Amino acid sequence: MAHIPFNKPYLTGKEVDYIYQAVQSGKISGDGMFTKKCHEFFEKKYGFKKCLLTSSCTDALEMAAILLNIAPGDEVIMPSYTFVSTATAFVLRGANIIFCDSRSDHPGMDEDQIEQLITEKTKAIVPVHYAGVACDMDKIMDLAAKYNLFVVEDAAQAVEAYYTGRDGIKKPLGSIGHLAAFSFHETKNIMSGEGGMLAINDERFFERAEVIREKGTNRSKFFRGEVDKYGWCDIGSSFLPADIIAAFLYAQVENVEDIQRKRISLWNQYMELLAPLKDRFSLPYIPSFATNNAHMFYLVGNDLADRTHIIDHLKKNGVNSVYHYLSLHKSPYYGPKYHGKELPQTDRYTDCLFRLPMFYELTEADVVKVVETLKSA
Repeated sequence: MAHIPFNKPYLTGKEVDYIYQAVQSGKISGDGMFTKKCHEFFEKKYGFKKCLLTSSCTDALEMAAILLNIAPGDEVIMPSYTFVSTATAFVLRGANIIFCDSRSDHPGMDEDQIEQLITEKTKAIVPVHYAGVACDMDKIMDLAAKYNLFVVEDAAQAVEAYYTGRDGIKKPLGSIGHLAAFSFHETKNIMSGEGGMLAINDERFFERAEVIREKGTNRSKFFRGEVDKYGWCDIGSSFLPADIIAAFLYAQVENVEDIQRKRISLWNQYMELLAPLKDRFSLPYIPSFATNNAHMFYLVGNDLADRTHIIDHLKKNGVNSVYHYLSLHKSPYYGPKYHGKELPQTDRYTDCLFRLPMFYELTEADVVKVVETLKSA
């Protein structure tokens, strides 16, 4: 019986060649020639004002928390249905996390519940573009302006995803908030095994971001010849990846349009074949202001027992399906610290959502098998 994995990293064919070029250049630590190529690509294609590759999306979020001067007692609003890094980056700086419930039609945070969570201690809002589907950024940016807050887009899943606001302009996710964090983990549309990026859209953070990323030194200025020596200027850490990681990533970004065409085709095939089951499962919802970057295809079942039965049935028949986030407000670490209200939609997705296989080399026949196996459950 053929086995269909949940994910399989896709190689474009140039990764090893570019890694070899990086090694031959004699500069394989951070900020080599492929790091610069990646920075230029993202800044030009998506209009991010400044990009800095990091070793992970977690690193990018931690840099954001430092840049915003998050301090003990500050409050940061974010969804509970997200990966733990969204929260830990700010918890490390001493923040209190204020969790917002998900939407009933989508796992992203319910934008209409954010304002009631804002207090005089609120410092930032961290919307997570779940499955690469945009949050309503007009609502969020309006609140940020009204209450003088920062917005950090967690765009870990949102490469090549867009938002159309009330002005009618289509904007890449990650280009709207003050800061944004991306992931290039092997499960993402374009990847480097591990890896991430901080996109900086507010010029006041440009110089300090470079310092924080270089262990708190102004070494970036030194390498550009802007100072004759570098020293310790601020707090920071070693957030920059080796150039061989950037070389791998550059082979991926060169092929992003081809990768996206294939993934969107597979996603659309899932949607078409699963349409007859729309009364059995909740299918993915794409708001009118959002695009679909086909990062994942998920379904929402009836309850925990139903999901467990479905995943087990798929596994027994050679299809690897997974669930993921557990409500952070009920986690072993943060649950005892959480004193907010119940978040029923978050808990529903925690118990009921599961993801189907989605990767570049998935075939149309594979999608048919997944769907038929699902129906037989």
